[in-house]
Amino acid sequence: MSEARFTVENRSDESRYVLLDGEAEPGAAEAGEESYLDYEADGVEQRIMYHTGVSEQYGGMGLASVLVKGAVEDAIAAGRKIVPVCPYVAAWLPKHPEYAAHVAEKTADHIAALRAM
Repeated sequence: MSEARFTVENRSDESRYVLLDGEAEPGAAEAGEESYLDYEADGVEQRIMYHTGVSEQYGGMGLASVLVKGAVEDAIAAGRKIVPVCPYVAAWLPKHPEYAAHVAEKTADHIAALRAM
């Protein structure tokens, strides 16, 4: 498998990133998704990442990491801090300390914002 085969696309109108398989049949290109909620606290733009999923047929290929990396880098490029609510993202970030300066601690307010969706 080549990582170049997969791309991460931000579908901001749906508040999610999708992992696209460039070799998939038309209409079946979505290999995974990262759902998020944009949030602002004390003038700091944040992206709450609350769900990571990869289709069963793509399981075990390391694609969740590809998806999260693409989503994190896009959010940082947009000037947002990452709020890891999803257990996968929360476990992934400490393994990638190069992103530590861009992480905001999850708070009760973040959870309340997710519940209010």
